[in-house]
Amino acid sequence: MLARLSDRNPVLAPDQLIGEMVPPRMFDEVSFDSYIPDPKEPSQAAAVQAGRDFVARASKVRSGGKKSFFRKSAPPNGIGLYLDGGFGVGKTHLLASIYHSMPGPKAFATFGEVTNVVGALGYIDALERLSNHSVLCIDEFELDDPGDTMVVSRLLAELTARGVSIVATSNTLPGQLGEGRFAAQDFLREIQKLSSIFETVRVDGPDYRHRDLPPAPEPMTDAELAEIAENTSGATMDTFDDLVAHLAKLHPSKYKSLVDGVKMVCIEQVHPAPDQAVALRFVALADRLYDAEIPVSVSGGKLDELFTPEMVAGGYRKKYLRATSRLLALSRFAEAND
Repeated sequence: MLARLSDRNPVLAPDQLIGEMVPPRMFDEVSFDSYIPDPKEPSQAAAVQAGRDFVARASKVRSGGKKSFFRKSAPPNGIGLYLDGGFGVGKTHLLASIYHSMPGPKAFATFGEVTNVVGALGYIDALERLSNHSVLCIDEFELDDPGDTMVVSRLLAELTARGVSIVATSNTLPGQLGEGRFAAQDFLREIQKLSSIFETVRVDGPDYRHRDLPPAPEPMTDAELAEIAENTSGATMDTFDDLVAHLAKLHPSKYKSLVDGVKMVCIEQVHPAPDQAVALRFVALADRLYDAEIPVSVSGGKLDELFTPEMVAGGYRKKYLRATSRLLALSRFAEAND
């Protein structure tokens, strides 16, 4: 009998949640040396140097507190770096390079993962567990949820006061006015308490508007999908409705463990998400599948029709475009392995 994701109920200890805050495995071996700047984009070489300089300064922060005869003073405030640029210019590569170059303990997570950890542990526990880290690297900082932004902004302010340095990246929405300048100003405005410590570094590259998503592959029949699942070791098979119902019962911080060890995810009877809550949970799952490089095959509807035009036109547009792009990449990965 085929395994189902909807039968999995991972249980995570608090230490595991913090321990899982590492770069996706596709960035396990990256470094500043392996980042190849585009000679036509001098900002890329400048960003590499800014990353190296950040590591040199941030590495000294923890040991930088002045000692008195009676006690050691609190560490100096952490420093901050913000990598500002469009899609596909290597910001995550640079962020992971910073992570790998810093002394431990250290943490790397997307903005969504940070909010999930705070939600799962509670604010105070999350703050205490992260406050001994040398650096917190946050990929894909998002400003589309005011509540989440306020919580994370407060967390970052308190962490830097305890000597934790922060690096953040974000992407620009396709079609946004002043594309490529996402958030340099919006980001600093939303985290006003931290704006004085953040150095904003521009990373330019090819315009994302000229990179069209490839068309989604035609979905299989249920029978074809079942045959692939049965012939693939480590595959899971769920109906779309069963899977999204199960996701609603799990905290998103558990999605990474939900797909741990899975070799292929097969989803039958796919159809457009019925509401925003379902859509956003599936976005979180898509991110975890992409990080783990798990192929995805489906029957029913196309993956590029999972999020309705109304959803994509709304405030979570960036999330839906990213998830669609990642799901299409994973579906093509599955085709290549057939």
